[in-house]
Parts: sequence; structure tokens; C-alpha cells
Amino acid sequence: MSTKEEVLEEVLEEVKTTTQKENEIVLYNDDYNTFDHVIETLIYACEHTAVQAEQCAILVHYKGKCTVKTGSFEELKPRCSKLLEEGLSAEIV
Repeated sequence: MSTKEEVLEEVLEEVKTTTQKENEIVLYNDDYNTFDHVIETLIYACEHTAVQAEQCAILVHYKGKCTVKTGSFEELKPRCSKLLEEGLSAEIV
């Protein structure tokens, strides 16, 4: 094996180990929560700006669901729990 091949192999192995799967919190539409409640909860639970939260609320309303946050499972779990505690329909995928 040449030096060039060994270096390339090392780089490829490093990329594979540092690439981490991103999870998502998906928020689903429901017939119970108001736009204001959804927006306030996204600001509180996901640290969205008012504009981000409003855009997500609109997408959820018209599309039925929207990814509201991405990250590692450990980062997303407490945020998703806050959304659920506030009566929203969400899951981590």
C-alpha cells in the first residue's frame, strides 16, 4: 500500500467517525392549540425567534408537520418534552 493510499484511508476513517446522525423534532398540526400558544411554546422550548416560531406554526398549519429543531438526541429530548408538556404534538425522528 502506498503512502498516498494510507493517508486517504486514514482521512476517510476520520470522516466516518466524526459524522454524527442529526435527529429532528417534528411538530404536528392539531385542532386544539392556538397559533399564539404554538409560537410562544416554540420560543420557550426551542429558543426560536418570534419570526422563526411564526413560520414554523404556519408550516405546521398548512403542511401538517414541520421540523422545528435538529441536533443530537440528547439535546433534543428535553426540548421535545417541553413541547409535549405544553400540549403540542411532537416527536424526535
